[in-house]
Amino acid sequence: MMLCCPECFGDAGLRDQIIPQRSSQTGTCPTCGSENQPLLPARELADYFELLLTIYPQVDDGKSLVEWLSADWSLFHNPNVSNAQAQILLGEIFDDGEIVRGQFGLSESCRTDSLERWRALTDELKYANRYFPDSAIDTERLEVHLSNLILRKGEKPDIWYRSRIEKDGQAIPIDKMGAPPAKLASSGRANPIGIPYLYLGSTVETAICEVRAQPGEIVCVAGFVLDDDLKIVDLRAPRTLVSPFLEEDEGSIALLRGDIDFLEILGKELATPIVPDGAAINYIPSQFLCEFIKKCGFDGVAYGSSMSSGMNVALFLPDAAKGQSVAEYEVASLSLKYRPIER
Repeated sequence: MMLCCPECFGDAGLRDQIIPQRSSQTGTCPTCGSENQPLLPARELADYFELLLTIYPQVDDGKSLVEWLSADWSLFHNPNVSNAQAQILLGEIFDDGEIVRGQFGLSESCRTDSLERWRALTDELKYANRYFPDSAIDTERLEVHLSNLILRKGEKPDIWYRSRIEKDGQAIPIDKMGAPPAKLASSGRANPIGIPYLYLGSTVETAICEVRAQPGEIVCVAGFVLDDDLKIVDLRAPRTLVSPFLEEDEGSIALLRGDIDFLEILGKELATPIVPDGAAINYIPSQFLCEFIKKCGFDGVAYGSSMSSGMNVALFLPDAAKGQSVAEYEVASLSLKYRPIER
């Protein structure tokens, strides 16, 4: 009998619900080596994996199940679970050692038009109809997806940070470090002009990087504490947050798989650096997205930082963050990354 644990998999449903709820023992996992974990015989996951397998038909020339499940769902993310161990684990789950040697494809039922519809909508919003577009996305399905992308409590820092560059050699007081008043709120990555959001970084470095401070400049960095009950949509890595194992049937799994690329594009819309000259136009899709997220009742959106390894959050209601104190930092140096462009 082969035992596994939540840390064997990169799936939120298996990690947070299915394995902990079905487990009756705790200990060190013999598969991945993680300590003090709820343990479960791998075979007890068979029903969940067999339902998922319905969207991967066997073909003559395809990819292995480990390849599909890793690429589509980031299922085997633990570096302590090698490709060979993942194959053994799948073989145990299915009670079929030969299945991992098979070749599989992706069902046609997984093809959705969500990404194409989003691209059509963004083009129309930017260049044709700003407020009453004819193009549309499936907002009901998107709202369901967003409800499964909530930032986990364990990934929220105790303190968030916001920075501003000093202009007159004086530290900026904490009451001036929040979001600007509505009349002064310029267009941002997440907020339309005149609608202030509060932008925060998960680390001091992230907050400083986001204001593009130059060497020699002094930056004021304020710490903020967020209300515990805020529901923040996390668009950094949707593949690791949605779970096919929580879906009820083949059709819903197929739709989720078809929308994965669309969800990842939404995260990239927020995180991709924008040249200032084009920001007024190129920020429109991400502003539309954030206004929709706000309309769904969420409190903010988290996205990756293109300037550091941390994350950013845009809070729709700035008063949900409480300022703590301000520290001053001098920017000593910048690092530059570049890549060639082939035309």
